Amino acid sequence: MNRIDKIKELLVQNPTDSFLQHALALEYIKLGDDESAKVLFIEVLNREPNYVGSYYHLAKLYERNEDFEQAVLWYEKGMEEAKKVGDNHAFGELRAAYEELTM
Repeated sequence: MNRIDKIKELLVQNPTDSFLQHALALEYIKLGDDESAKVLFIEVLNREPNYVGSYYHLAKLYERNEDFEQAVLWYEKGMEEAKKVGDNHAFGELRAAYEELTM
């Protein structure tokens, strides 16, 4: 059984587990399935906006696909949320990626 199948099996038992959905999205990115990854990241962030790690990966996905407007939007949302929860590390990573894109 591959990693995607294992994660999906775990999601059957706990379909709203943000950690598992985030992990599955990362696996989809490795396969080049950005659309499936995007759907999962957005689902996680709509349900649990303080899951700050997903903002970075979602914004990077948009950036790779040259949708810079959406990438900037998700970096900004992520920085705002990282500030709220006091995650300085995530804030720094999001800010660096944001500045690299916008400067």
